[in-house]
Amino acid sequence: MPTVERFTRAGATLVTERQGTGDPVYVLVHGIGMGRTVFAELAEELADGEVILLDLPGYGEAPEPPRVPTVERNADLVAAFLRSRVSRPAVLVGHSMGAQVALEVAVRHPDTADRLILIGPTVDPTARSALRQLWRLLRDIAVEHPRVIALGAREYLRAGPRLRAKLRAMLVHRPEDVLPDVSAPTLVLRGEKDLVAPQDWCRAVADAVPDGRLEEVPGHGHETMIRDAAAAAARIRGFVSDSRASAGAGAARPTTAAP
Repeated sequence: MPTVERFTRAGATLVTERQGTGDPVYVLVHGIGMGRTVFAELAEELADGEVILLDLPGYGEAPEPPRVPTVERNADLVAAFLRSRVSRPAVLVGHSMGAQVALEVAVRHPDTADRLILIGPTVDPTARSALRQLWRLLRDIAVEHPRVIALGAREYLRAGPRLRAKLRAMLVHRPEDVLPDVSAPTLVLRGEKDLVAPQDWCRAVADAVPDGRLEEVPGHGHETMIRDAAAAAARIRGFVSDSRASAGAGAARPTTAAP
């Protein structure tokens, strides 16, 4: 059975749900207006390891903090949880705004990050405004399955009246400034039809990270990890396995002394 707990630091609270055991440990970080429930299908598909789903402060079942945290403060809270409650570095999986949080965890607290997965990462610098982001999102979800729309609408309502301030915190964060500082192997994953995180931007993200890779899920949009999550999960598992194998081969390769 899943274990649901609260973790509080400096007046802000995460709600965490843990499923399964084993290696790796996947930590799933949701996007703006969402909560951990949107990762239900993805969590099932990642059953090869332990999965930890998060409600960030003011989302899902997590209470509203006195002030809306910045992306960096959310990252510090997630890192504090990982150090306190998780025994080893985790595979950080962030979707949309959650990719910004996961990115900052990996940069600010590299000891907590084994691998980094950025799904449909925001914010594309060419659309850093609330109106542009909303327009892209509306066009993206217009063709989505009704289940995805209903789930998203419920979570947006739960995010409460401070959603505008939360959106502002997302928009002022500049992921492009810290991408070169990522030390963890990184997979940038997008749906082929994602209008919120276009291909040019995702390619730029992957290129800016020292050890980055871009992959796409055919036939999916921005919510690729909500509907039919098997394809996204297969790419995540494959990336973790491949990058670990490459690291092991590199470590085992003998060196040749210079003549």
